[in-house]
Amino acid sequence: KVLFFSEQHLRHVEKDVLIPKIMREKARERCSEQVQDFTKCCKDSGILMVVKCRKENSALKECLTAHYNDPAFYEECKMEYLKEREEFRKTGIPTKKRLQKLPTSM
Repeated sequence: KVLFFSEQHLRHVEKDVLIPKIMREKARERCSEQVQDFTKCCKDSGILMVVKCRKENSALKECLTAHYNDPAFYEECKMEYLKEREEFRKTGIPTKKRLQKLPTSM
């Protein structure tokens, strides 16, 4: 018996590792202001960062968690992953390497 898997079928590693990785990267971009605030506070506070940067850490966690818990955001990242996977299956070249091979000047 032959099993048919649609292009949308996701393996465990795709659902639990690869798509969450895209989500983390995109969430950090969307929370860039909070990331910058927390990073600056940590640099300015030295070893006291745990105490001094609670407000910035909370704001960053709140922003990231809002994205991680958003079903629409998950779907957006899943579609991005599926598009990358489809391109890889067509070309055999991972997205990052394909982007690196683009000419830098015309």
